[in-house]
Amino acid sequence: MATSGIQPEYFIRRTVIGRLGRLTHLCCSTRSMRISLFSSTSIRRCARLRLPPPSPIPTPRPVFIMRRANSHSSLNNIAPILDELKLDLISENHVQENAAKRKEISRTFISDTITVPTEEMYAYATTATLGDDVYFDPSTAHLEAHVAKITGKEAALFVSSGTASNQIALRTHLQQPPYSVLVDQRSHINKYEAGGTAFHSGAHLITVSPSNKHHLTLEDVKDNIMLSDDIHFAPTTVVALENTLNGTIIPQEEVERISEYVHSVGVKLHLDGARIWHVAIETETPLKELCDPFDSVSLCFSKGLGAPVGSCLVGSKEFIKKARWFRKLFGGGMRQTGFLAASAAYALTHNVPKLVQVHALARKLEGGLEEIGCRILSRAETCMIFYDPAPVGVSYDEIAERGSALPEPLVLGGSRLVVHIQTSEEAVQDFLTVVRTLAQEKKSAGFVASDPNTYGAFLKDIYVRRAATFPKKV
Repeated sequence: MATSGIQPEYFIRRTVIGRLGRLTHLCCSTRSMRISLFSSTSIRRCARLRLPPPSPIPTPRPVFIMRRANSHSSLNNIAPILDELKLDLISENHVQENAAKRKEISRTFISDTITVPTEEMYAYATTATLGDDVYFDPSTAHLEAHVAKITGKEAALFVSSGTASNQIALRTHLQQPPYSVLVDQRSHINKYEAGGTAFHSGAHLITVSPSNKHHLTLEDVKDNIMLSDDIHFAPTTVVALENTLNGTIIPQEEVERISEYVHSVGVKLHLDGARIWHVAIETETPLKELCDPFDSVSLCFSKGLGAPVGSCLVGSKEFIKKARWFRKLFGGGMRQTGFLAASAAYALTHNVPKLVQVHALARKLEGGLEEIGCRILSRAETCMIFYDPAPVGVSYDEIAERGSALPEPLVLGGSRLVVHIQTSEEAVQDFLTVVRTLAQEKKSAGFVASDPNTYGAFLKDIYVRRAATFPKKV
């Protein structure tokens, strides 16, 4: 069995050497070692050798092919499968239906999240790059760099929603339990993120009601922050503010006071700035100045700006690098986001300027309600008004039902009225007419209107929702 001139005795393969153990794959040179396999000398020499373990003979892997006998894939053969997958979402009347939906949105006061992209925004978005954002899509990266620049931060991260942005920010700041996050009791993080802080970060929320019933102050923070190293407590690691909150603006001087204090005690400061654009427009303050006091800021493009999806989280480069990791961990890494990034860019360029008219329309709505005799629970500092119609004998349900019965219906919730860039002046006028008519009917029926300034006790939570505002679970 000669191979390339080498004699068979040069190889000892898979040899078992009695009680002395193993000898495999031994290759011997005739000049240095010419041994008899079964001599005692040979056995002793081989036993002293430090040989590597034998290489296993690779076993062929079975190949499983789930294919019917004598068949090959073809469109004819897989036609039934393809037929099951087909779906056409576009109705024959989609143009009319979308026009009707835009009309409905212009007459809806429940939120500014309902704003929709315009045809111009869609057209602009289709020119965006087609990259994968997990591998850094150019249009998305451009948007992130721009938002980081205008907020004065080192980096930004595009995410799918404001809730995702807040939760990723908190998880990134929080290092090792036990810890707590101090927030306004009315905040989105506390009330409208499905308990996400406890779930994602294992953090305790310290919820604080502002002593002035408007915004958290430095005194509120000092009175409630937990800095003790007592093992019974969860030390505060992050303070999270919200601006605007219920449409109201935190004075920048107060923000700076809080920032100086929390940083002096080694605590991070986060801002839920979903509607920070409103603050910049109303107070004529650059975004960078508004964001400077914070370690991280969340900004939303879909609340009131008309973009279909998306928020940006901004902070230091190291912070955003870690946040990008948590975005992936939470299942928030997205693929072709250029379309969404371009929509956000369009909103910043074309829709933010419209907030001036939004605030003016909100003040008009507030003035009309006050004239009718309703109690104003929270004034129109930006785009929201909270009101109580009880002083004129009217309920939220009556107003909503009468508004929905108009030839062009109004969509109303409870105490909160939100004006947005697609709210029509006609809708505001129609709403005031509904409330005025109901108040007059109550007066004609004998109801004596009360002074709205003295009517009842101050509501603990001015946000009163109607049960019928949201669809019931089936």
